[in-house]
Parts: sequence; C-alpha cells; structure tokens
Amino acid sequence: MDGQLQFIQLEVMVVALGLLVLLADLFLSESVRRSLGYFAAGALGLVFLLSFRGSYVGLVDGEAFDGIYRLDGLALFFKRFFLLTAIFVLVFAVDFASRLRSGVSEYLAFILFALSGMMFASSANDFSLLFVAIELITVTFYILVSFQRHRMHSLEAGVKYLILGAVSSAFLVYGIALVFGEAGSLKFDVIREAHAGLLGSNVFLFGMLFVFAGLAFKISAFPFQIWAPDVYQGAPAPTTTFLAVGSKAAGFVLLIRLFGSVVPELTAQWTSMLMVVAALTILYGNLCALPQRNLKRLLAYSGIANAGYLLMGIVAQSREGTVAILYYLAGYLFTLVAAFMIINLLTREGEGEDISCLAGLNKRSPFLALALTLCAVSLAGIPPLAGFFGKFLLVKSVAAKAFGDVGYFALLAVAVFGVVVSIYYYFGIIRTIYWSKDTPDNSPVAIAWPTRIVLGLCVAAILYLGLLPNKPINWANAAAKIETVAK
Repeated sequence: MDGQLQFIQLEVMVVALGLLVLLADLFLSESVRRSLGYFAAGALGLVFLLSFRGSYVGLVDGEAFDGIYRLDGLALFFKRFFLLTAIFVLVFAVDFASRLRSGVSEYLAFILFALSGMMFASSANDFSLLFVAIELITVTFYILVSFQRHRMHSLEAGVKYLILGAVSSAFLVYGIALVFGEAGSLKFDVIREAHAGLLGSNVFLFGMLFVFAGLAFKISAFPFQIWAPDVYQGAPAPTTTFLAVGSKAAGFVLLIRLFGSVVPELTAQWTSMLMVVAALTILYGNLCALPQRNLKRLLAYSGIANAGYLLMGIVAQSREGTVAILYYLAGYLFTLVAAFMIINLLTREGEGEDISCLAGLNKRSPFLALALTLCAVSLAGIPPLAGFFGKFLLVKSVAAKAFGDVGYFALLAVAVFGVVVSIYYYFGIIRTIYWSKDTPDNSPVAIAWPTRIVLGLCVAAILYLGLLPNKPINWANAAAKIETVAK
C-alpha cells in the first residue's frame, strides 16, 4: 500500500493543505485569514516543485490501486497545469477576499478540494475514478459559484450550475452504466482491448454518447453551453477564472484519454459528429460574443468558442492534435488569468463590469492596459502571441486530415471565420482602452505586488509561447505520449 500511496502524494498534499487552511481559520484573526491565500499559494508552489522530483517523475507510466489510477506523461502535464492554475487563483482570491464578507478560509479550502478533483481526473484509468473526480469538481464548484450569498447574481448562478450540473452527471452515470453493462468492466485497459468488438452494440454506443454529453457540459461545448454566460457573470471572479481554465482542462484531459486512447476506433466512426459539434461551438460562441457589453459574459462566450477550437484537436485523431490541445491550454491559462485579474482590479465592488470601465485605462495604468491588450490580441489569435500559435497548431492538425474529406475543409473554414469574428469584438476592447472619449474614472489603479508579479508572469508567458514555441511544443509532445492514439 505504501508503494501505491506514493502515486497520489501530490493529491494527498493538496487535500491536507485544504484541511490545514480550514483548521487555521479557528486560530487566526480576520485580517490574517485574508492573507491565507498567499500561504496556500506558496505551499502549492512547493507541491508544484515536488512534481519535478526524480523519485516522483520515475513513477511515470506506472499504475496503482489495481489499475484505476495511472500516472503517465499526460497526467503529469495536467497535474502541473492544475497546480499552476490554482496558485494564480489563490493569489487572485486574496485580492478578492474583501468582497466575500465571511468564510474566506472555506473559500480557499474549496479551491484546493476542487484542485484535488482535477488532479485525480487527470490520472483516471477507470470510469469509477473518473466519475468520483468529476463529481468532486462539480460539487465544490457549486459552492464556489454561489459563495457570495449576499449577491443575487451569485445565488442564481449557483442554482443554474447545480441543476445543469446534476443533469450532466445523470448523463455521465447513465452512460457509464451502459458501458459497464456491455463491456463488463469499468477499467479503461479492458475497454480498450474490447471496444473494437463493441462498436456494433447500440448499448455501448449510446453509453459512450452519454459519457461524451456529460464531459461536453464541463467544457461548455454546444449544445451543453447554456450555463456558461450566467455562471461566469454571477460567480466570484477567482471562481470564474478557475472554472474557465481548470474545469475546462479537466474535461479535455478526459476527452483526450477516452477518445484518443481508450476508444480510438469509435472516435474515427464519430468524426462527422465531432466536427459538427466543434463547428457549432465555434460559431455559437463567437457570434454570441459580438453584442456583449459585460466583460465576463464576453469572455464566457469566447470560452465557448475556444472549447470548439480545442475540440478540433480531438477531431484530428492524432498525436499532433493532442499536442495542439496541450499547447493551446497553456496559452489559455495565462491569458485568462491575466484578463480576469485586470477586470477584477477595475471593478472593485463587483459591479460595473461593462466594457466602458476600460475607458482611459492606458492613462490610469499603462501596465494594465498593455497586459489586457496582449490578452485580447492573444485570444483573438493574432500573431505573434500564444493564442495565434495554439490556433495554428490546431488548424494544422486538422488540415493534415483534410485531403479527401470535405468535412475537414468545412471545419477549417468555420475556424477561420471564427477568428475573423473574434478579432472584431476583441478589437472593441482595445479601442475602448486607448481611444474611448468617455473616461468615467481617471484615478490610478492600485495593484498589490503579488498580483503585479502574477500579471507579469502571465504577460511573459504569453509572449514566450508565441515567440519561442519550439521548447513548449517539445514539452507538449512528450506529454502527449498516451497508448493507442489513433493514427
């Protein structure tokens, strides 16, 4: 057992840290509690560094707990991804703590518990662990979304997330039951060996379709995206950031593992359906973002569109597609964290999230203006930033399959059209920052030094991923080594 526990040492540390934060609440004053986020972020930084320790890396390609938990390159990449995301979110939460009124320690602890669910999800090698991890993420996010109980928008967002999350969980558990009934096992390894013979079974096909629907909710793919705009707008800003980045990435690591490794032949059979879902997700997100004035809703619809782009990597059914997903998510992490942090700094009271609040930002804080401009340009997919190169890799992975299949060309056309539309509404943000004549506030923007450091790191990462992509691509390529990826 001790040998198996070493596989989950990172997850155990994260859960222990969450319990420690809750315990500290009993002994610390209110002012000190609000700084617990810095302590938790620092502790997670140590956990992040431990993930590079030779004794832990040496466990890669190993399994534990009768094969339900697998630590491979893909899992290790996403564990580090989730840890880094949580570190940024915890620093963000300190800046946001004054708006919570009470329960700061509980808020921080639930962020850590959600993180543990994401880390378990990345190593799921069995449907039982997959379901438990997804439910841990869903339940903790329901609490995090509705944490500002004094705000009607937060409560409304929480109820919507709870109801629709319950529906998605029903899809997921029903699909798992059908797969188990037909395959006779919940283990991915067993299903991988048997799935070619199960493709003729309608029960198995419906089961996998329900599983896909449950995961599509997590990534806000069409037609399971209706929760995203209201939840993004109503949730506390750190929650929105963690939901937009962490929860979406958790959904994609499971999609990569299931449809790239466990059932690749089924993925090939469903290519047309996946292309339609990806195309509709891109179109819906970008077109709905056009009229938006609320910044959080705009980023919500943009996030839906980005889920469509990421699905292109699944459609590609290749290692190159998986590499593109990993690279795109890395850029998306730094871009979204920076964007939401800046919005939070400009809307201290949780209101006034209209795009007009950006007017005159270049005069109030040239640093924030530059950072948000880079975020907008990157999200729009304009070179030479991270977002452009991520979209380029996704388009390239699909283009490699396009010859002889008009469906791939149609998807590429939709992707290019989506980029053009996104340039329009993201340019609206830049135009407001630099050229708006209506400046409601000329006061300088106060930025805490930890927040400034995080924003600086995000800006540097956006530039690095766009200008010097070779080494990050190599990292993603190493992480994309999963079994039986469709050729």
